Amino acid sequence: MHTSADRQDRHHYPAHWEADVVLRDGGTARIRPITVDDADRLVSFYEQVSDESKYYRFFAPYPRLSAKDVHRFTHHDFVDRVGLAATIGGEFIATVRYDRIGTDGLPASAPADEAEVAFLVQDAHQGRGVASALLEHIAAVARERGIRRFAAEVLPANTKMIKVFTDAGYTQKRSFEDGVVRLELDLEPTDRSMAVQHAREQRAEARSVRRLLAPGSVAVVGVGRAPGGVGRSILGNIREAGYAGPLHAVNKAFPEDLKEIDGVPAYRSVRDIDGHVDLAVVAVPVEQVPAVVAECGEHGVQGLVVLSAGYAESGPEGRERQRALVRAARAHGMRLIGPNAFGIINTADDVRLNASLAPEPPRPGRIGLFAQSGAIGIALLSRLHRRGGGVTGVTGVSTFVSAGNRADVSGNDVLQYWYDDPDTDVVLMYLESIGNPRKFTRLARRTAAAKPLVVVQGTGTAPQGHAVRATRLPYATVSALLRQAGVIRVDTITELVDAGLLLARQPLPAGPRVAILGNSESLGVLTYDRCVAEGLRPARPVDLTTGATAADFHRALADALADDTNDAVVVTAIPAIGEGSPGDAELAEALRSAAAAVPGKPVLVVHVELGGLAQALSAATSTAPGAPGAPGAADKTPGAEADARPARRAEGAPGARAERPVAETAGRASATPSTPATETPQPPATPAPPARPVPPAAPATPRTGPRLIPAYPAAERAVRALAEAVRYARWRREAADPGKVPEFDDIDEKGAARLIGELLARGEGLTISAEQTCELLGRYGIPVRRALPAPGPDAAVDAARALGYPVALKATAPHLRHRADLGGVRLDLADEEQLLRAYAELTELFGPPQELRPVVQAMAPRGVDTVVRAVIDPAAGAVLSFGLAGAASQLLGDMAHRLIPVTDREATSLVRSIRTAPLLFGWRGSTPVDTPALEELLLRVSRLVDDHPEVVAVTLEPVVVAPHGVSVLGATVRLAPPPARDDLGPRTMPAY
Repeated sequence: MHTSADRQDRHHYPAHWEADVVLRDGGTARIRPITVDDADRLVSFYEQVSDESKYYRFFAPYPRLSAKDVHRFTHHDFVDRVGLAATIGGEFIATVRYDRIGTDGLPASAPADEAEVAFLVQDAHQGRGVASALLEHIAAVARERGIRRFAAEVLPANTKMIKVFTDAGYTQKRSFEDGVVRLELDLEPTDRSMAVQHAREQRAEARSVRRLLAPGSVAVVGVGRAPGGVGRSILGNIREAGYAGPLHAVNKAFPEDLKEIDGVPAYRSVRDIDGHVDLAVVAVPVEQVPAVVAECGEHGVQGLVVLSAGYAESGPEGRERQRALVRAARAHGMRLIGPNAFGIINTADDVRLNASLAPEPPRPGRIGLFAQSGAIGIALLSRLHRRGGGVTGVTGVSTFVSAGNRADVSGNDVLQYWYDDPDTDVVLMYLESIGNPRKFTRLARRTAAAKPLVVVQGTGTAPQGHAVRATRLPYATVSALLRQAGVIRVDTITELVDAGLLLARQPLPAGPRVAILGNSESLGVLTYDRCVAEGLRPARPVDLTTGATAADFHRALADALADDTNDAVVVTAIPAIGEGSPGDAELAEALRSAAAAVPGKPVLVVHVELGGLAQALSAATSTAPGAPGAPGAADKTPGAEADARPARRAEGAPGARAERPVAETAGRASATPSTPATETPQPPATPAPPARPVPPAAPATPRTGPRLIPAYPAAERAVRALAEAVRYARWRREAADPGKVPEFDDIDEKGAARLIGELLARGEGLTISAEQTCELLGRYGIPVRRALPAPGPDAAVDAARALGYPVALKATAPHLRHRADLGGVRLDLADEEQLLRAYAELTELFGPPQELRPVVQAMAPRGVDTVVRAVIDPAAGAVLSFGLAGAASQLLGDMAHRLIPVTDREATSLVRSIRTAPLLFGWRGSTPVDTPALEELLLRVSRLVDDHPEVVAVTLEPVVVAPHGVSVLGATVRLAPPPARDDLGPRTMPAY
């Protein structure tokens, strides 16, 4: 926005202060600076404020604003005097301003760091959280302008405004004098203020999505007069699903005398509808969408689902149309799903909304499903719906969102909704792109602590139409960070559904110990091998033989579940031939009844050509558990059945435990001799972090009803899903006690800040010298071994004498640095003769000293060479990485990653997360190295980057971890102005 040319402000208009926000009730508003052009808006706004609110603002009757008032409240210098307005449809609904004051309470300029602040909210919009949002934004503006404290005087009767201040979470003082409450707020963000902000963000964004998914009334705009077409199909799907609220059909081409279509009231415009409309589904040509959005905004529609295509996915012109669409929707306080969306579904019994193009609606259930493209959405719904040809069953969907180009509502918003949605126990998301990785990681961690979150992540190339923040992190690093946040990362739609059905139907396993039983010896051995490959600890399979009856299966499953050495059971079944062979329904009931007796352990079935068994396992019967008082009837783990709930329709550590097995035969004392034997799998040499008690893995609400057993047509799919559940359960246990960021008494944070400031004053971004690097790292207790330049043989000898023998001679030219395999390093040089000989060899092999850049360094104790890196990514945030130096990290990519700040427990797990970690713990008889010292080093690097965001990159390579202590032999540090962090600022919606 631009202001009048005659404005004489000390600063140009601060456009970066403009922001869209989601309010407490789920609506939206725009916050922007007030300018001289807003005089008429301000007067109109003030006229709509009640006399009581005016009295609270000015402490006296104040019926109208004088010309002097209007001038004062619209002329700001954007430094010492700032005013912000919250607007909807371009009109003011609330204002806030601050005036900088000195210690005497009079107007002042910098360096005064206190300001008086005052609010005024239109009565019709009070209670929507407008003042709280304005306080966050005016506080951010004040901090930017060097103001550290707000002072506010409030009448005691104005309890709403007092609550705005006291609930904000800032450090504050409160006093009472002369009949006025005086509040002083320290504007530095605190843990409490950030927690308050995040809680408000969650409630607001969840409600904004709830208004879209559970609307009280719906209008479909673009319903064709002839059968077929997108609009007519959407209308039919909504009708057939049994939508519970008023439904309207809209098309400007309807004849004036047309009163209804397909039994639904018909209108030529949304404006003609008598009564409110909560949701408009827009299916008109792209050129007609702006007019429809304007009509909806004028009529008070709360949200839009735009199915129309022709936006950012179609190129630059479409991208501009998309920006205009979002701006128009937000200007009227509406949220938007799409454009180019596939639609939304809510199967709740009191909603029953299918505003999508799905060819068949999903069964009701407790899985929340999110996709961006329509094709992926169809595939996911189809997989969950099918009864054969894959993972079978009738576990269904609570809500489904296809966000299309996700110009407004994104996966983050829907995740906020599902976090405390009592109808959703498991969340499945197919993310072709992640628009805000830092926020998604934060939301994912919180959601995963309450319910499983399974994600297929796109390959890193954003589809056309998706606004994605640039990230320099490799795809594998982003995946690792998602896993750290508790996300169950899978690679395909099949794996997404496989894991989702297990987590929706069964409890979380308490550990990796797996019992295997069934009527096929070979299928049991195959399942065993897959368990070992996935890091599980399977027991030897129990072979019931092909003549096993349903009673045999029941008895074997009951015994396995009762065995305290088993955490989960996989049942394998193939078709049997003979008079005593059980039917599908009989076998399913036998397994179900056995599982019902021990509801705390997951059971999976691997079946071969037994589609009837899978169908029978998925069927709810009267004998299944779930009656009041039955075992597991109120089980809160993700294992009680996912379909039964009130007001919803019925849902249509180390080492393997044994050698590769010689299959046991139930009831027999001898083993079957024909089972092939192989070498015993070697247990990993990496010790696991200390175990902790398992926290209750409770979904949002207790579930009751029949417990369905998931069935898989292949052992590898069942075991992969089980392995993901085991890893997720372990993460839940660890997340219950995440550890702490330790304090170090020898850290000189202020000294480091001074040094960084001095260095940055010389340039915008720079890699600092070796001496400066050593000084900076030293202030955080990270000593770097000195490396003295050796431009000639005599200089090398002098350096060795200064450091003391034995020494190492290294070439530091870029093509030879950290490449001992090329011969650019000579170690353990014990005297001058050896040093001179090595110097001559290096120069002969690689060229003159000016090209080699040789250095001499004192020898460090022998150990394992590792590498520690930290980087601040503009999209994901600060990341700490660790791996072994050389081929392990460079060629194989064997690096582990954690978000900064890293806790002590995270540092412990980071060291143990790489595949080559056994080399640190005495692999094949080698001496274990000092991993506690390594973990302390990681924590110190994490603290450095967290305390000083100007440190945008750190590399320590190599870090030699010896049996006692660590030695940092090389280090580089890059400084730059820190990238902007929107997670520390006020709540905002993505800019458009």
